[in-house]
Amino acid sequence: MTIDKDDLLNSIIESLDRIQHIKLEDIPNIDLYMDQVTTFMEKKLKNTARHPEEDKILTKTMINNYAKNDLLPPPMKKKYSKEHVVLLIFIYYYKGILTINDIQALLNPLTERFFHEERFNLGDIYTEVFGLEKSHVDLLKEDVVQKYKQAKGTFSDAPEENREMLQLFSFICMLSFDAYVKKLLIEKMIDGFYQEAGEEKRRGKRQNPQKKDENNKT
Repeated sequence: MTIDKDDLLNSIIESLDRIQHIKLEDIPNIDLYMDQVTTFMEKKLKNTARHPEEDKILTKTMINNYAKNDLLPPPMKKKYSKEHVVLLIFIYYYKGILTINDIQALLNPLTERFFHEERFNLGDIYTEVFGLEKSHVDLLKEDVVQKYKQAKGTFSDAPEENREMLQLFSFICMLSFDAYVKKLLIEKMIDGFYQEAGEEKRRGKRQNPQKKDENNKT
């Protein structure tokens, strides 16, 4: 995403219009080796990087770390399925704002219930949530325009030579506060995931005391 400071608002709107997610049908239907997965992600998401020529979208080390942290089910015979790639795309979008533990809390319930399911799987979930993209981008553009206009009305009494810089600072502050508040809300909701998961585990242990006793005997 490239922003032209001389035509800031129009540049932002045009950049938002260019945002596109990876469509489910774009993900290969065949299982991929790790090198093929990283190449695919690099090709499809390179333009979302802050420094496209330098930043790596996905590396072998990252994939191995995700597997070690239980974010990614193990590959079958060193090959990754279409649903593995779906999970990696989710992780890519989340990792800029959430911790590994938070991403794990979000994705693990989905993986446990829907990974490699036939009737309703991770691909169906991916299509549903990213299908909201167009309407969300339209709302986002309206919000950005409103914040930009508010920012342009600030610092009217500031020295003229500093006014534009201060107005830009106001604009960035409003966008940052919006992101900060949404991050707090996300974290609070994820904490609910933790609590619910913990209660389910405790209920499971209470309901299966015999199994626990058998495990202790072995």
